[in-house]
Amino acid sequence: MAIFLKANWENIIMANYVIDPKILGPFLPAGVELDLYNGKCYISLVGFMFKDAKLFNVPIPFFGSFEEVNLRFYVKRTDEEGLTRRGVVFINETIPYPIVAWMANKLYNEHYTVVPTKHKVVVENETKKVQFNWLLNNKWNSIGLEATVESLLMEQSSLERFIYEHYYGYTKINEHETEEYKLQHPSWKVSEVLDYVVDCDFEEMYGQSFAILNHTKPEAVFIADGSAVAIEWKRNKLN
Repeated sequence: MAIFLKANWENIIMANYVIDPKILGPFLPAGVELDLYNGKCYISLVGFMFKDAKLFNVPIPFFGSFEEVNLRFYVKRTDEEGLTRRGVVFINETIPYPIVAWMANKLYNEHYTVVPTKHKVVVENETKKVQFNWLLNNKWNSIGLEATVESLLMEQSSLERFIYEHYYGYTKINEHETEEYKLQHPSWKVSEVLDYVVDCDFEEMYGQSFAILNHTKPEAVFIADGSAVAIEWKRNKLN
């Protein structure tokens, strides 16, 4: 299978909110349904480092490493063999480089936008502090945390495993068409989160539909070490 994109994803922070499924209805692609965990519907604000990117195994000079912030929710579908494919739908993906956003939107029909970003990682003894920032309307938004340096495999059937282990992406082309693509990466290790901060204007960033998140506390915040990630070129058409 041809690989479109390779990169290293590092320090993947997930702030996870329970959300009314009705809010996600207009964003749900054709051919998939919401994937729930213990009867709850989740949406996640994500921050991570996207490093050493390659397109068709060719390095991207000057623009191969950057911060990404996105908002995503969880879906599933049953394939032709009766197997369940669990994946994510992105409301928006934010990066600092216009050329990279243009390529992703053009080639993949994604929803990338461009704003200034920065990050900071500080490791002290047995703990680490990781923070991602993005500039919106002259205000720096942020997602950050303090966690243990030690990381462990995720427990079976845990919320962490549910959040991190969705290996398909689904893009809504229009009301009747969806594109499905596959991600490749090993199961990640996660660290214990000791403290966190989320300072995000969800309404300004993602639209009025998500204004409620401005007044909602995350049910859980996680951080995974990350790894090399590959995205397959092939895209399936669903309707």
